[in-house]
Amino acid sequence: MTIAGKLQDYIAGEGIAYDTVAHHRTATTSQSAQAAHIPGSRLAKSVVVHHETGYVLAVVPSTHRIELSTLQDLMNRRLGLASEEEVSSLFSDCDIGAVPPIGPAYDVPVILDESLGDASDVYFEGGDHKTLVHVSGPNFRSLMKDAQIARFSHLP
Repeated sequence: MTIAGKLQDYIAGEGIAYDTVAHHRTATTSQSAQAAHIPGSRLAKSVVVHHETGYVLAVVPSTHRIELSTLQDLMNRRLGLASEEEVSSLFSDCDIGAVPPIGPAYDVPVILDESLGDASDVYFEGGDHKTLVHVSGPNFRSLMKDAQIARFSHLP
C-alpha cells in the first residue's frame, strides 16, 4: 500500500521530499523499526489521547514510553488514551495502530517530545502496518512547525 491519502496530500502540499520504506507486516512500532532495519530512536510513534474538548497526538521515539502524568501537567488537562473507535474516526484512511505523527493532515494538534528534536532523519508510520515514511530531520521539524515541544517520555 502507498501512504494514507490525507498524509500524502499534506506532505505534498508542504513541498516536503520523502521516501517510503516497505517492510513485512508488524504489530508495533518497535517491530516496524526492526523490520525496516532502522534505529527505533528515529522512528516517531504517535499516540492519540483525548481530553474534555478534543484530541491531541503525542509523538515520541518508538523506544520511549509516554509519561501520561507529565503530559497532563504540560497540557493542564485530564488525558486518556483514545479508543480504537475514536482513532479510526479521526484517522479514517489509516489502519489502527499505524497513525502518522503529522497531526495537521488530520486537524489534530501535536505535542512532540523534544527527544526527536535533533534527529538527522526521522521515520514514521504511513497509515498501514507495512510502510514507513522517511524524511530528513529538517523536513520533519518543518512538518512539526505548529507542534508544542516538551519532554514527556522516557526510555523503559
